[in-house]
Amino acid sequence: MRKNTNRLDRVNEELKKEISQVINYELNNSNVTGMVSVTKVKVTPDLRYAKVYVSVLNSKNLNKTLEGLKSSSGFIRSRVAQTVNLRITPELVFEYDESIVYGEKIDAILKNLKEENKN
Repeated sequence: MRKNTNRLDRVNEELKKEISQVINYELNNSNVTGMVSVTKVKVTPDLRYAKVYVSVLNSKNLNKTLEGLKSSSGFIRSRVAQTVNLRITPELVFEYDESIVYGEKIDAILKNLKEENKN
């Protein structure tokens, strides 16, 4: 069992790296704006699907960017298939990762608390 999770972890990391590469350097979709970062990839044990968590900074329209990624998933998948050596390239499911925004909110709250304690 442990051996299989190691393999999944390696596949997740490899997919994360390659998907980031494709999105940032090869994707020409006018709806995808801002800086898109792949924060995490979680592939199913059968390698059929991969949930791709992305954070987006400085986007003109977050929803349009996510829609653009979803509509480009076939292109991204085909580019990844050329570089990642898997029998089956997983179908990509894009999800918005709110953890960075959440972290920024917590930082702001902590900063405010620190300011209040100084006074």
